[in-house]
Amino acid sequence: MKVTVLKTDAIRPGGPSLTEFLDTYITALPERSVVAIASKVVSICEGRVVPVEGVQKDDLIKQETSRYLPSELNPYGVTISVTHNLLVASGGIDESNADGHYVLWPADKQASANAIRTHLAQKFGLKEVGVVITDSTTRPFQWGTTGLAIAHSGFEALKNYIGTKDIFGRDLQFQMNNIMNGLAAAAVLVMGEGNEQTPLAIVEDVPFVVFQPGDPSQEELDRLVIAFEEDLYNPLLESVPWQKGDQ
Repeated sequence: MKVTVLKTDAIRPGGPSLTEFLDTYITALPERSVVAIASKVVSICEGRVVPVEGVQKDDLIKQETSRYLPSELNPYGVTISVTHNLLVASGGIDESNADGHYVLWPADKQASANAIRTHLAQKFGLKEVGVVITDSTTRPFQWGTTGLAIAHSGFEALKNYIGTKDIFGRDLQFQMNNIMNGLAAAAVLVMGEGNEQTPLAIVEDVPFVVFQPGDPSQEELDRLVIAFEEDLYNPLLESVPWQKGDQ
């Protein structure tokens, strides 16, 4: 797998549209590649920003989440939330590299991923091209962040091993490889988290990716989600006093 980052100008609210941004910085794109783009850039280009001054972040977090744990319960004063079926901090809202704004996640992250894929496929005449919108998250009991996919388009997000056998003939009952998160983790590792100004990456040489000619179906998207009560970590998730968000 080869990951190539693309350097950009600092993208500020009121700047280019998402299409203008893509056209400015992606000047060539090979067949069978996946474009990784930071969710923050997508949101800024789509106008999903709120000036920090005069706004309570806690109000925004409640607006953007389906469940949240108040910040006073956290040793670092951070709100843990369930946002678009993902367990993340602060409802995905970020202030870094935002020029005095709160940056929310895209209003419809899947529609954004689909639109990016369609635009790039048409512009470069590609049949097999993928898109993954990335953010970063933490893991319990470990310092540091890793890349996370919040939306994808143009390829199968999961590789299903259930019903196959391991090298010793044992039936695999639970294993599914999350391709979109693996791509996001690799891309974000190279894109960086600070002032690198590389919110785009082109991922090539991905023989393990099964490309699709169009957007993922609703059935495919539904397969990515585990119901709250069915999750492996449900005993932990149900043991805390979640508050209901507005999402």
